[in-house]
Amino acid sequence: MKSNYKPLGKYIQPVVGRNSDLGNLPLVGLSIQKKFIPSIANTVGTDMSTYRIIEKRQFAYGPVTSRNGDKITIALFNDFDKALISQAYVPFEVKDANELDPEYLMMWFRRPEFDRYARFKSHGSAREIFDWEEMCNVRIPIPSIEKQREIVKEYNTIQDRIKLNEQMIQKLEETAQAIYKEWFVDFEFPDENGKPYMSNGGEMVWNEDLGKEIPKGWEIVELKEIMQNFDSKRKPLGSSERINRDRIYPYYGAASLMDYIDDYIFDGTHILLGEDGTVVTERGTPVLQYVWGKFWVNNHAHVLKGKNGFDENSLFILLSNTNITDIITGGVQAKINQANLNSIPILKPNSLVLEKYNRVLKPIFKLFKNKITENQMLTELKELLLSKLATVES
Repeated sequence: MKSNYKPLGKYIQPVVGRNSDLGNLPLVGLSIQKKFIPSIANTVGTDMSTYRIIEKRQFAYGPVTSRNGDKITIALFNDFDKALISQAYVPFEVKDANELDPEYLMMWFRRPEFDRYARFKSHGSAREIFDWEEMCNVRIPIPSIEKQREIVKEYNTIQDRIKLNEQMIQKLEETAQAIYKEWFVDFEFPDENGKPYMSNGGEMVWNEDLGKEIPKGWEIVELKEIMQNFDSKRKPLGSSERINRDRIYPYYGAASLMDYIDDYIFDGTHILLGEDGTVVTERGTPVLQYVWGKFWVNNHAHVLKGKNGFDENSLFILLSNTNITDIITGGVQAKINQANLNSIPILKPNSLVLEKYNRVLKPIFKLFKNKITENQMLTELKELLLSKLATVES
């Protein structure tokens, strides 16, 4: 063990504050993402005096580790001055922030090596516990406080940039959705004079299928008329088949990125639409993933591209505004089969409007991709910084 590795028990102490005066404080819990989150517990009729108070710059963790897979629920509280947490959590604090910076310590807790250590050191029969004594026995490198703060500053710079990018990504998504509503719902797309179509007397015709007027030249088509399907190229790989492969290309499932492997099936921008399992959002729209580059997909997501005037950008926004509740089948597990997907009725604009719409979306999605790619690189840099904590020198 390196000389600058110290037992954590020298630097931390438990917090024993109880909510004895029944203060009106927010109730928070912990997530496996190592964050404090608003609690959803039903506290009606609960004796709130048994709850513990946590203050800013203090920690809490869940000692029961057998419930959370490979992650330890632990976080540094920085949201506001005080809050309540369940007695199921163990709150603690750094004794002297001039010897051990709490944010530096939280960086150590974010390392996957800490999770593995805590799971290994957990004990018990009915449930495994990582108790306070084991927490105090954790040994970490303690460089000078100046060095700790320098590392924290570097980490926070990366984290702040990621947050800014996330805000930009959200704004871009909102912008694309607002344009869709303006053009495809309100029919205020630019006419030949560049003015809003509906507000400037654009000609409308009655559509029996929709039971309302639509712009002249627009039509109802089935989704298969504007969408290419590449499901036949999919190939599932079990976890045992993936475990010994190099982590290079993304491996996607029905609703999310699942893993990385050393080969790919698809290349280029595609839309993944959940086929079974997690297939529908709270809004009744399909679960979608907008992906690009080289990647692999299992057989739980439809793999799609646009056609007949729709590119992947316009198809993605269209699908994200299409209600699919009527085409979901299955009992225990929801499913969207290819036949039902193909038959969804879609309002298709004339080619001139669709061409303009694609041009408007193109720079939005280009920046969207750039920001996501940048965040992926920043996340890798952040993980590299966390891994280097083990070798930090005094």
